[in-house]
Amino acid sequence: MNRRGAQTISDDTGRPVLGFVEGTRAGRPCADLATALGPGAEQAVLRQLPGWVVAGDEGLGRRLLAAGASPLRHAHSYSRDLRADPAPAWWAETGYGVVACDAVPAAEVFPAWRAAYRTPGHPDRREIGDTEALERELAPLLAGESYGALLPCGGLLLRHDRVVAGVLVGMLDGEPPQGGPWVLDVFRDPDPRYAGLGSVMLRRALALATMHGLPALGLAVTDGNPARRVYERLGFRHTGSWLSVIVPERDQAGSSQT
Repeated sequence: MNRRGAQTISDDTGRPVLGFVEGTRAGRPCADLATALGPGAEQAVLRQLPGWVVAGDEGLGRRLLAAGASPLRHAHSYSRDLRADPAPAWWAETGYGVVACDAVPAAEVFPAWRAAYRTPGHPDRREIGDTEALERELAPLLAGESYGALLPCGGLLLRHDRVVAGVLVGMLDGEPPQGGPWVLDVFRDPDPRYAGLGSVMLRRALALATMHGLPALGLAVTDGNPARRVYERLGFRHTGSWLSVIVPERDQAGSSQT
């Protein structure tokens, strides 16, 4: 997702009813981190943001679904407070070769990253083509064009000179637990030989984030993803749930036609 800064929309009286961070997602304009500021937020969204992705608190998302929006993603946020619960330093040692996220061209990271989301039944399975996935999702993320420069506590794990797992960490707007240092992506090649390496890299990220003095590390996981159990074992605690929906176009919803 490419971000463009904080925005608000107002109701017919000029009263702000929704705050969000503007960006793009799934090829659409996106109101990310959307928060209702008062009653009438969903009506304002339907009138003013037709065709947008709105990603925010679960209550707002459910009201938009009831008004005709289409579901995109139901997810849960997690955070580990690294001041109250610092990660052990030994987690930084993986036993494998690890390089910085910008040390390998995106095209060489892509095979493992793509394979991670191709597993049948994966809740984050990507249906777009390879070229689009590389050029519009992975390459901008690695280049720091989606959320700004990646933090050094992330990295890419190599086996036989090939990327097989990685954790990408950036900064979200706001403060922990819903913002700040954030795991933007964690992936591994699904080959059974590499089982557990995603957890290895996530432990490393937690340890390095602790060493670098970061206050917390957050992440989001799609509902139904069994990785939630892994995150909980690593000390992440549930902090909220949210929905991403696609607002109907003006000719698809009566409330958007006026």
